[in-house]
Amino acid sequence: MTSMPAPERIGHHVKRAEQALNAAKHAALKPSGLTVPQYAALLKLADSPGMSAAALARACSVTPPTMNTVLRNLQERGLIERTPHEWHRNILETRLTAEGEAVLANADERAVRVERGLAAEFTEAERESLIELLGRCTAFLDADRASRPVAD
Repeated sequence: MTSMPAPERIGHHVKRAEQALNAAKHAALKPSGLTVPQYAALLKLADSPGMSAAALARACSVTPPTMNTVLRNLQERGLIERTPHEWHRNILETRLTAEGEAVLANADERAVRVERGLAAEFTEAERESLIELLGRCTAFLDADRASRPVAD
């Protein structure tokens, strides 16, 4: 028996909500032919063209090997192009192609419907409160992680 039942754990509820959101977005994005990680990468690239795979991995909260797989699949579909950085030849800059922009536009419409539907479940004050509360969760967890010694 554990000392704290799952229903009392905030992390349990956050994880369930995250899994439900990912499942809803997965279903919404399926007609676009994108996975949630692929969509996240395209969305970040639309905002910040030229990002490296490492920077995209950090921005999308995935491991570098996972991001490399995501980028390889997007490149094979012609949705992105990767070119050597002007000064750092070992770094590849990643940009959306015209096809990538079109696929992202379609996928984003679908994902935004999920986000708007979720937002509609709350009043404006509740949404603001939820965002603030989740921000506090993130701030605490980031500070807690940073305060722990790195394992050898």
